[in-house]
Amino acid sequence: MHETERMGRRPLALLGLIVALIAVAPAAADDPVEQKASVDARIAALQARIAESKAKEGILTSQLSAVGDELDAARGAVDSAQSSVAVLEGELATARSRLDELSALLDTQTRRLERLQAEHAKAVAILDARVRAAYIDEPPDVLAFLVSASSFDEVVDNVELLNRIGRQDRRIARQVAVARARTAAARSETIRTKRLQVETVAAIADSTAQARAARDRLAAERDRLASVESLSQSALASTREARADDVREAESLAAESAALAATIRGAQERAGSTGSGQASSAGLIWPCDGAVVSGFGMRWGRMHEGIDIACAAGTPNRAAAAGTVIYAGWMGGYGNLVVIDHGNGLSTAYGHASSLAVSVGQNVSQGQTVSYVGATGHATGPHLHFEVRVNGTAVDPLSYL
Repeated sequence: MHETERMGRRPLALLGLIVALIAVAPAAADDPVEQKASVDARIAALQARIAESKAKEGILTSQLSAVGDELDAARGAVDSAQSSVAVLEGELATARSRLDELSALLDTQTRRLERLQAEHAKAVAILDARVRAAYIDEPPDVLAFLVSASSFDEVVDNVELLNRIGRQDRRIARQVAVARARTAAARSETIRTKRLQVETVAAIADSTAQARAARDRLAAERDRLASVESLSQSALASTREARADDVREAESLAAESAALAATIRGAQERAGSTGSGQASSAGLIWPCDGAVVSGFGMRWGRMHEGIDIACAAGTPNRAAAAGTVIYAGWMGGYGNLVVIDHGNGLSTAYGHASSLAVSVGQNVSQGQTVSYVGATGHATGPHLHFEVRVNGTAVDPLSYL
């Protein structure tokens, strides 16, 4: 919300600046150089910000492209990992279902074995009882049986019945024993199968857990990249929006700078100081003895409207030609500044001075000390910032020296 309010206030603030500049122009008509220098300084600052925004936009665009590729790869990896997890989870569910079936079968086999064991014990007990009874009671029983029989056929039939009962008891005991042995063997096989199935379930469960952990790590990386992409997109949008605002403001201020240049020309015309800007036959002398460390032209995304001459702090700055001082004082990034009108539309400026040696309205001769080298204003070290202007427009000083 604060950003929206700031954006809403920017056009109003810009409009207010323009109105204020127009309003104060008549009152400050005697000092238009200061106004133009101030506006030009703002234009230079905006151009630097625009260049910085462009560079930042390029970096963010490259980052977004790289993050986008990584995010696509991460999403594909998560989808692949999820597919693997789904397959393993299906296998695990099948293995656990098989284990449940084996557990149920083992319970059934255990109960059947226990029942067969009881039946076998009972059959063996009955058989043992019959054998003991036959051994103990056979002589009298057989004799009594023979005596009581009414016929020989009856004797034969009864003996056959007794033999049949004995054979049946033995057959039942054998059948129960076989069934018990088979059930015990089946139960043993089920126990072995169940043990293998438990190991299988454990192995699949471990693989599934590892696959889930890998999927979760990939998902976390995917989410991190998505967050980075969102932040980068937001930063890119903000950078573009801020750059568009700066471009609009710079364009508006450029119009103001042109208007101020016209004001300077008007002031020089009223003072009779207009012309081609050509130097006198004697030309301009070097204002300070030193090497040029920064030339005229674009520098760091903005226009450098003069040359920088490296001189020791306190070195006198000399008037490049005779003329009248039209500005002497502090001016923003120029620091302590002297501006001399030489007539014929030509003027020179001496910036970053540690102190001044002239005042406005003073006539100076060529070579006269007008200030002393310093590092005031926007300067990283002692030097003279020297400008040459024709009808208020900066030109390359090296063409005049």
